[in-house]
Amino acid sequence: MYTGAKAYMQQKRDLTAQKVEQYAPLVKRIALHLKARLPASVELDDLIQAGMLGLMSALQNFEDGHGAAFETYATIRVRGAMIDEMRQASWAPRSVHQNTRQISDAMTTLSHKLGREPKDSEIAAELKVSLEKYYQMLMDSSNSQIVGIEDLGISDDVIGESSDHREDKLFNLLASSQFKQALAEAIKKLPEREQQILAFYYDEEMNLREIGAIYGLSESRICQIMSQAMARLRSMLKDWRN
Repeated sequence: MYTGAKAYMQQKRDLTAQKVEQYAPLVKRIALHLKARLPASVELDDLIQAGMLGLMSALQNFEDGHGAAFETYATIRVRGAMIDEMRQASWAPRSVHQNTRQISDAMTTLSHKLGREPKDSEIAAELKVSLEKYYQMLMDSSNSQIVGIEDLGISDDVIGESSDHREDKLFNLLASSQFKQALAEAIKKLPEREQQILAFYYDEEMNLREIGAIYGLSESRICQIMSQAMARLRSMLKDWRN
């Protein structure tokens, strides 16, 4: 028999266990969604394990009355925990991250110089590499990225203002209407084909093979185009990222 404080603590543990069981399918769903955008070397079990830790953190830190539903709050925490875990794993060589920054810098330089978004061949020339090498750099960059464009579009009511957590402040920034407007304007500046491919992938949830069939292109080429589109967006939104 439990009495007093012991009974209260046992009740609290039981409630937490019930919540963990209730939201475990949410963790798996997020892990499966994220796994589709990660290199094959990333294990689903690792994502789920990190996500469960994120769920426990959400259960401990969530406060009612701040306008955010728990499932919405937990989704952000779970995804954030998975992303943090993968970043700490740091499977991509340093050279890949350097290439990603160089591509972004080259795009920024050329867009200012030309007054428009640069073509593939122009970016390759700015980087002083062949077009084939540039495409390989894009593929390597794509394989190292763990955040998709959908992770930038977080709803306004996700995080309460009282939270002091670093990641919550980041989510508040990403959730701001100003950022959403900046992202929308940046997407509009992309070449038409890149806009269409991103729309097919993120809005219509088509896979690379299906998109490739529309354009008569291989999956790898569609992946390159998507990587280039994301690089352009990173370049255009550099001020926000800084």
